[in-house]
Amino acid sequence: MVCACTAVIVAILYVLFDVNYFLRIAFTILWGRLFQKKIKIFDKTTIYGFCTTQDVDIFLKHMNNARYLRELDFARFHYYDRSGIYDEISKLGGGAVQGASSTRYRRALGILNPYKVTTQLIYWDDKNFYLEHEFITLSDNFIRAVVLSKQSVTGLKVPVSDIIAKVEPGAKRPELTKELSLWLDSMEESSKKLKKQK
Repeated sequence: MVCACTAVIVAILYVLFDVNYFLRIAFTILWGRLFQKKIKIFDKTTIYGFCTTQDVDIFLKHMNNARYLRELDFARFHYYDRSGIYDEISKLGGGAVQGASSTRYRRALGILNPYKVTTQLIYWDDKNFYLEHEFITLSDNFIRAVVLSKQSVTGLKVPVSDIIAKVEPGAKRPELTKELSLWLDSMEESSKKLKKQK
């Protein structure tokens, strides 16, 4: 009877929630805390994945576009936890959300391929962190996709530079790269266009 009830509860949870998503986040953070050291904010973090049948597109050959973005959630949580940035944001009563992302696919990530996702802080402004992620296949060390990610801090009145100063005193903001500058310009143009439509 208990086994049947447990099975029903688990089935309901799987229907109502993406249980594997929450389990993967918990596993990623726990693994980092148990087996990896804390990092400096500019250090690159790495998580590993495997392109399964649940990750592929309709042709069953390679990872579908939505799965890349899903994997980035795990990579970001891992980076935030290992660097201590999210702890500092939480202490101040704030949060962080994905504000935007730009993905460049270079070559398909095939089914059953193991890969890693690296994450690195490349810039910040008053309200946002900017991360760069790379999807790299382990078999050939080829960068399959590069993603720029804008992480917006919510619920705080202090600038991001104050958060950085508490996590790593003396850290200097990197120079704005041409690639990131052009992406920021494109988002600004998009905002202007949408404001005109009001």
